[in-house]
Parts: sequence; C-alpha cells; structure tokens
Amino acid sequence: LRQIMKLFLCLLIVLPAVLGTKGIDVSQYTNVFSCLKSHGYEFAIVRGYQSGGRVDPNAQANINNAHNAGFKYVDVYLFPCFHCGNPETQARDIMSLSGFGMVWVDIENYRWGSQSANRDFITRMVNELANRGAKIGIYTSYYNWQSIVGLSWTHLSRYQLWYAHYDNNPSFSDFRSFGGWSRPAIKQYAGDKSECGAGVDLNYYQLKHLLFRHNISILPFKKKK
Repeated sequence: LRQIMKLFLCLLIVLPAVLGTKGIDVSQYTNVFSCLKSHGYEFAIVRGYQSGGRVDPNAQANINNAHNAGFKYVDVYLFPCFHCGNPETQARDIMSLSGFGMVWVDIENYRWGSQSANRDFITRMVNELANRGAKIGIYTSYYNWQSIVGLSWTHLSRYQLWYAHYDNNPSFSDFRSFGGWSRPAIKQYAGDKSECGAGVDLNYYQLKHLLFRHNISILPFKKKK
C-alpha cells in the first residue's frame, strides 16, 4: 500500500508537468461556448480591452457566456493602446469587468514607440494591474518581444507566459527562452480558425500552470437562473 501511495504522489507531481489541455481565445462576440466546450476546449480567454483604447463592448457578455457554458477557467486579455498614453487608466478600465481569472497583457507589434518608452509604458500598466489585485500573465512571442522591448529585458519574467507560434503543434517542443522565461504556461499554436461557427485561436495550457495558478476568479461569477 505504501508503494502504491508513493506512486500516486509521484504521478500527481509528474503528470501536471507534462500534460496539458486545450482552450480558445476570442476577439468578437461569441455565443457558442457550449459547442466549444463539447469539442473538448477547457479554458477561454476573451478580449477585454481593444487596441483603439477602450474596454471591449463584448467582453462582459463573452465572460458570462463562457461561464454559463460550463467553462471553469475564463480569462481576459488587454491589448494596450500605446499611442493613447495613460497605461494606468487602461489597466483600471479593464478591471471594471467581472468574473474573470487572469489578465493577459498583450505585447505584440502594433504602433509602439522606442524600446525604452515601451518598457516604461508596460511596467506602469502591469504595476497598476498588480496594485488592483489582478492576476497577471504576458502574451507575446519571441520576435514581438525582441522588437518591442528587447530579448534581454526580464522585468516581467515572474509572470506566466502565453506565447504565440503557429505551427499547429499543441506542445512546447518549439519553445526557446527569451525575456527571462525558461518555461511558458500557454502556447497559441493556431490562429484564425473556425470552431462551431466562431472565429477562434487555439491554445495549449500546461496542466501544472493551470492547476496551480492563483485565485481563479477575481470577482465571483453568478450563474443566471
């Protein structure tokens, strides 16, 4: 019995480190989360803030729709508006949403400034999110990070990394370190796909990061009766 218990404990430690689950992210109104759930997707990340400088008007509805469909893990992503300025305001605005787990700050090439200015802007935004109790992750890719802030900038490596590489391979076998990250949490492995009639990107979340992340919901979601 003792040997069986030891084996069970080892499996609890090892399996989450090697296994993963699939999920989707969306950037438009989506009401087919029940269908997506039935296709085996276990987490959803919805756009919470648009690059034009406003909270996505569909974000709260998408969060609610995902929860009502049975998704346990529902996050939002924040697409910063660098040319709008005021990173603190953008961080405060996305926190007006409710029922989500983490805020993923989206660092990809779109109207940024110099690397030093970009670093300052992103740091201020992340600090404001942290001050407001957000559970933070970073979405980017090797080449976006290189272009926007430089590969050597490691200031945010304490946060979970969601990286993009469209190779249709739901694994981390392609990952190479950058920005202080030696291990990612999520991989966006396919983009602009159609599932259940909705436009989605496909993602792979390593189980150990999904299971052991902090505080799944910032604000409780109440299911409609």
